[in-house]
Amino acid sequence: MMTSASDLSSLAALLADETRAAMCLALLDGRAWTAGELAAHTHVAASTATEHLNRLVDGGLLVERRQGRHRYVQLADPSVAHLLEDLSARTEPRPDPVRGLRAVAANAALRRGRTCYDHLAGRLGVAVTDAMTEAGLLDQTGGFALTHAGLGWLTDTLGLGSEDLRPGKRPLARGCLDWTERRQHLAGTAGAKLCLKFFDNGWVARIGSGRAVRVTPNGQAALQDLLGLPGID
Repeated sequence: MMTSASDLSSLAALLADETRAAMCLALLDGRAWTAGELAAHTHVAASTATEHLNRLVDGGLLVERRQGRHRYVQLADPSVAHLLEDLSARTEPRPDPVRGLRAVAANAALRRGRTCYDHLAGRLGVAVTDAMTEAGLLDQTGGFALTHAGLGWLTDTLGLGSEDLRPGKRPLARGCLDWTERRQHLAGTAGAKLCLKFFDNGWVARIGSGRAVRVTPNGQAALQDLLGLPGID
């Protein structure tokens, strides 16, 4: 089956509205949000937020979960996150408007390190990807692929179970174009498991309730020891 021009136009229309686009970008943190939280985040009335969310769910970009009286929404699957990050990277960079110190600091933190749905992005994600490539753990010559050494590194050195890295519907490794660095970072199952391991080991921690993350002192030592990475500034 081929996608029709009408189907493509309908998908584009979902993201053509700034409020809906802002909701989708917020959900790139990989977590489920309530309609009320997204209404507050986008500064719209609850009824307006519900209308936008219904369109996004009907269009297949979001899925909803019901828990008691609460309605939660999240990105439908990792491919939606990849689409959003890729589109963001293809927009023309614009100078940041003059804002308060808090907003400037928050933006700098996102660029330094963040989650892109379920994997690491920003300078941190790109630096880890580059270091893995230089160490022969990742092959980017014909796309993105873990090498035999890379699989061994993930299982033997980091302690991931081989069942965590079995092929499935989702690619084991894939490149995701970073919207701030304009370069690829590691996504796919390997990227997700690597990110989860970083959190579980306390090597990265979230900054507040958003997508931004910071490398902890233990993480700095681990990155230096495992990949020869200096501090992420």
